[in-house]
This record gives sequence, C-alpha cells and structure tokens, in this order.
Amino acid sequence: MSDDFSFQIVKNLGTLSESKGGWKTELNLVSWGGRPAKYDLRSWSPDHQKMGKGSTFSKEEIEALKNLLNSLELE
Repeated sequence: MSDDFSFQIVKNLGTLSESKGGWKTELNLVSWGGRPAKYDLRSWSPDHQKMGKGSTFSKEEIEALKNLLNSLELE
C-alpha cells in the first residue's frame, strides 16, 4: 500500500457542529489523491491536518441525499 496519501480541501461548504476541542464536522469539496473533488462530510482538526471518519459522495449521491433530507418530517 502506498504511503503517498494526499488530499486538498477545494471548497468549504459549511460547518454542522464544533466540539469543545475545536474539531468541526464540515461539508467540503475534497480532492483525494489528485482525483476530481467530491462532496465530503467528516470531522476535521482546527488546522485541517487530522480528520475523523467520514463519508464521501458523488454529485448524484449528494443530490439524492438532499432530496431524501428534504422529504423527511423530523420528529
């Protein structure tokens, strides 16, 4: 497995929450390994050098998620 792990946050789209330690759960456009950017939801350290587990979505997947969330009746 390659030790060459690279990512670039292309655009910050918003913050959902922030912990007491300063970590933020963010929705970003992220390029992983030089590939085209995808929508990415995960927690990041204040300097964006460390990250938590998250989920990455294509444009089609984020559109489907948006439609699903818009159709929900929250309790």
